Parts: sequence; C-alpha cells; structure tokens
Amino acid sequence: MNQNIERRTFLAVGAASLAATAAPADKAEPKSKTPNGFKKATKHYMVKPGKTLVEKFQLLKDLGFDGIELDSPRHDPKEVLAAKEKTGLEVPGLVGSAHWGSPVSDPDAAVRAKGLEALKKGLREAKEFGASTLLFVPAVVGKKTSYADAYKRSQEEIRKAIPLAKELGVKIAIENVWNNFLLSPLEMAKYIDDFESDHVGVHFDVGNIILYGWPEQWIRTLGKRILKLDIKEFSRTRCDKEGRWKGFEVPLMKGDCDWPAVMKALKDIKYVGWGAAEIAAGDKEYLAGVARDMDTIFGF
Repeated sequence: MNQNIERRTFLAVGAASLAATAAPADKAEPKSKTPNGFKKATKHYMVKPGKTLVEKFQLLKDLGFDGIELDSPRHDPKEVLAAKEKTGLEVPGLVGSAHWGSPVSDPDAAVRAKGLEALKKGLREAKEFGASTLLFVPAVVGKKTSYADAYKRSQEEIRKAIPLAKELGVKIAIENVWNNFLLSPLEMAKYIDDFESDHVGVHFDVGNIILYGWPEQWIRTLGKRILKLDIKEFSRTRCDKEGRWKGFEVPLMKGDCDWPAVMKALKDIKYVGWGAAEIAAGDKEYLAGVARDMDTIFGF
C-alpha cells in the first residue's frame, strides 16, 4: 500500500454499490443484544445520517449497535463525551490516523518522532473517551524502508509508548494491513511477543487477510493476542478480474470469508469481544442491514 493512500480511501469507492445490495431494513425493533456475547460497532465514517455526534450515536444505538470507533485525533472530546452520556453508546477503540503519513518505521528520525507523538496522543485520547485500545499500523515497508529496518525501528519506537499505555490502561492494537509487513501469522505473533507486554496486541482485520491467506488460520495462531476485530469482506474473484481494491466491494457474507469457520476459530481461542464493521458508508436502512448481517455472523 502506498504511504500516501489513506487506510480507508478504497471503501468510499464502493459505497453506492454496497448500499444498493444491502438487505432492506426490517420494520421490527432491532435486536438489543449481539449474539454469543459479542459486541458490534461501526467505524465513524460509515454513518452518513446525522449532523452531530449525538445524532450519529443515537442512530447506531437505535439500530442495535453497541459502539462506534472514532479516528484519532479528529473529534472534540466534549462532543464525544456528551454523545456517550446521552445515548449510552460505547467508544470501544480509537483508530490512529497519523501512522501512514508519519510511520514509526521511517528512515527519518523526525518522522518517527512525529509518529510516536501521535501514538501517545491517541493513547491519551482513548483513555479520555473510555476506549480500551488504539489501533496502530506499526510500519510501512517500501523502497526506502527495508523489512528488517521496519521491524527494528517500529519496535524501538513502540516500546517508548508502552509505559504510557500501561499507566493509562489502554492497549496498543497492531493491525494486519496492506503495508508489506508482518505477512504471516507466525511472524505477527512473534512481533507481538517481542514486546513482552500485555499492553500490545492485535487488532485483527478479517477481510485484509483473504488476499493472501485464510483468517481462521491466522486467528488460531494469534490466539490470545487478538484484542479487537474488524469485520469486512473480500472477493478473490473481483480482485482477480478488476484489481485488488475491488475485492473489498462486496457486502458482508457475499465474499470469500468463511464466517462459520472464522467464528469456530474465535470460539476455539475463547475470543468474545468487539467486532467493528469497516465497510462502505450508508444511510439508516443500509446500516440496519449491516447490523443484521453482523448478528448473523456472530451467531454462527
């Protein structure tokens, strides 16, 4: 992935097509509880309706969602806390937004310092919002940054943030993403274990793995290291015919993710927790369909 591409730019491309194929909303009241003890969330960008955070939070609450993940830094803390208090919707995790532009694997020490400061700021913001994790992309491997250097530099910088994470009670959740880094579950497990800290784990993106692996296999290898889940699809057929980014432009349960196998693997490692949809944005009807699809997935 190019360093200049935002992590979710591709999702906007397929928003219209996904919204059109989403299941229509039921007239019945949404489920109040996600199956099997799981909790379901969306990313903030997915919620088109609502001019204020309170309106967006309330919509998700009404549709049966348990939480929303926010980008960091982006939102006014007062607005976030007010929306949480008024609606009861949780903010289980934040998503770092500076790790692509200022990766802590960069050859330039000044860039690494900027990335580290953003990581620390995100941890503090997560604490303020009541979030337990901060999603973090640890490195970007490219022509100017070798795999070995990315591994060494990123671990050195992340270690500098662990004392703060421990102090705040917030965990650094390393995501598996298309950054040419940590390309096998065995390597990712070792990378996490190298920190020797309970405050560094994995934010596991189910859809990102399908291009070059099987998520259920990664889940069993990563095991207790998994802190949170991102829920999305990927179609190998669309990828092969139209390009890799098109692989994401399929609704939940319409791609190549074997959700029963994924859920079986999660049960095997005894993971019960948050899963956040990271798919196209849409209106109320579309989001209601997403909520139902996630209930179906977590119900397997």
